[in-house]
Amino acid sequence: MKVTIIIPNYNGCHFMEPCLASLKKQTFKDYGILVVDNASTDGSVEFVKENYPEIEVIALKENYGFSKAVNIGIRRSRTPYVILLNNDTTADPHYLEEMVKAIEQSPRIFSVSSKMIQMYHPELIDSAGDLYTLTGWGVCRGVGRPVSNYRENDEIFSACAGAAIYRQQVFKKIGLFDENHFAYLEDIDVGYRAKIFGYRNMYCPTALIYHVGSGTSGSKYNSFKVRLSARNNVYLNYKNMPFLQLMINFIPLLFGYLVKYAFFVKIGFGRDYKEGVLEGLKTRHEQRKVPFRIRYLRNYVRIEGELIRHTFSYVKDWVIRKTSGR
Repeated sequence: MKVTIIIPNYNGCHFMEPCLASLKKQTFKDYGILVVDNASTDGSVEFVKENYPEIEVIALKENYGFSKAVNIGIRRSRTPYVILLNNDTTADPHYLEEMVKAIEQSPRIFSVSSKMIQMYHPELIDSAGDLYTLTGWGVCRGVGRPVSNYRENDEIFSACAGAAIYRQQVFKKIGLFDENHFAYLEDIDVGYRAKIFGYRNMYCPTALIYHVGSGTSGSKYNSFKVRLSARNNVYLNYKNMPFLQLMINFIPLLFGYLVKYAFFVKIGFGRDYKEGVLEGLKTRHEQRKVPFRIRYLRNYVRIEGELIRHTFSYVKDWVIRKTSGR
């Protein structure tokens, strides 16, 4: 097989049927499916085993989170490529074919992000890949925009792990997803790490995925998600930025944290955000930093340029949305 599709699952039995049914209709056939279940209690494991006996299921004894679940799947797979796919998705019949074509364009491509479309509003984009800014904000590119946008192949900062393909061999060089993250921002973290090593993350507009969104967490914002994301954001910057880069970016990063804190105070999650940031600062030294190597200096400079460019493009996009009312 050329591709292993890894589907992490936690109490997502009601999503599994449409997701798995869409994968059976793929034009590309050289793949296998591996479901890694995080100790679901809703009959997910039994459903897959009974209705899809050809699919391998790894049933974990407790909920280890997204990062560890997909890492277990990646270690189990023996294919050149792995696709991470959320359970609350359905795939266009040409999805796999287009993803494989995209990643095989160059051996320097680590990951490819698909064009994710909102399941219940198919006229709108859910994600066209992720960007990252000087303020420490991850930007879901294209969210809420008309689906007619983002038609070109493009380089992005990182792939959205909800429906992305990864080159297996690169994981052996840069490491797997950070299990300390548990969930949230782990995809930007691993994409950042790949860029430090000189690899590229791309976007494929012809690989279409329909996504419910927050299918496992249940909502866009909740205490668990806000706190974990805030903590992981501290980890992300601390681990991937050398000391000098952290100093250079200190002011915009501080500004980013303060603005986000004000936003979460406004919607009732200020305490959760603050506790997450404080936990991240307190435990940051327990995280494994990417060792700085002088031979990657050019990559660090290129990344800093991307952070600057993405910051200005985000501000421009925000102004356009506010002034146009879209």
